[in-house]
Amino acid sequence: MARFPDFVPEGVIPATLLILHPDLSIDMAATRRHLRQCALVPGVSAVTVNGHASEVHACSFEEQERILAESVEEVGDRVPVISGVYADGSLEAARIAAMASRNGASALLVFPPGSMSMGGQLRPEMALTHFSRIAEACDLPLICFQYPMATGLGYPFDTLLRLFEAVPAIRAVKDWSNEPMLHERHIRTFQNLPRPVNVLTTHSAWLMASLTMGASGLLSGAGSVIAELQVQLFRAVQARDLALVQAINDRIYPLAQAFYAPPFLDMHNRMKECLVLLGRVREAHVRPPLVKLAPDEIARLQGALDAAGLAPEALASAA
Repeated sequence: MARFPDFVPEGVIPATLLILHPDLSIDMAATRRHLRQCALVPGVSAVTVNGHASEVHACSFEEQERILAESVEEVGDRVPVISGVYADGSLEAARIAAMASRNGASALLVFPPGSMSMGGQLRPEMALTHFSRIAEACDLPLICFQYPMATGLGYPFDTLLRLFEAVPAIRAVKDWSNEPMLHERHIRTFQNLPRPVNVLTTHSAWLMASLTMGASGLLSGAGSVIAELQVQLFRAVQARDLALVQAINDRIYPLAQAFYAPPFLDMHNRMKECLVLLGRVREAHVRPPLVKLAPDEIARLQGALDAAGLAPEALASAA
C-alpha cells in the first residue's frame, strides 16, 4: 500500500544513484545514506529509485524489489518514494508495478518499452495497451517517461492525449522531449486539461529555461548531487525572482556542462564520482557495460564542483 495515497507528482524530485561494492554487488548501507541525503533536503517533494540513475537496466527484478523495500523503510515515512517500471514487455512491466505497490511505492515512473523503438510511434494502441496493463496491476499514480522522438521511443503528442484520456492513473509526464517548442506545448496543454497532467522536466542540461516555461516540477538524476540547488532554483522561479534564478543557475551551469557532455550515457557515472569528490561515498563503481571514468575527466568534475561552490562542508546540512 502506498505510504502517501494522495500523492500528486510535482515539485523537486531527485532520482537517486545506486552505490556498489568493488565486486559490483549493492552496497545497501551506502545507498541508504545517499537516499537519505537526497530525500530529506528541505523542499524535496519525493524521491525516485529504480530509474536510469540507479542503473535499473543492470538490476534484476529481485534487486529492484530490495532497493525499493529498503528505500521505503529508510525514508518512506517522510517523503513519497517513486519507483521505476523498466521492462520491454507489458506483462513484466505489470509484474514490476504490482511488486512496487506491495512494497510501498507512492507512484510509478513508467519507461517506454525498448520493444517499441522500431516503429511503435505508428501504433498508438501499443502504448495504450502497455499503460493499461500497468494500471490494471496496481492503484498507483503513473508518471509517463517521454523520450525524444528521435529515439523512436517518444510518444507522439496525439498519442499522449489519448493515453491521458484512456488511463486516468497517469498524473504526470517526465518530459525529456528535448525540443524546447514541444516541451512548452506539453506544459501549456497537459497542465490545462480538464484532468491536469503535470509536466516534470528532466531537461537538466537547460533546467532554468525549462522551469521558466511553467513546468510543475522536475525529476532529475542531477538531484543526486545538487538537490539543494534544484530546490532553490525551483522556488526562485515560482517566486518570479529573475535575478535570483540567474544567480542560482550560474552555480548549476558548470555542473550541467560537465554531467551532460558527450558521451551522454556517462552522466550518472559522473554524478557518482562527484559524490566521492564531495565525501559522500567512499568509491564509485558502475556495472558494465558502463566503465570507470578516466582520471582527467574526474579532475574536470572537481573543477566543475569548485566552480559551483560545492564542497563537503557546504553540503553538511543535507547529510
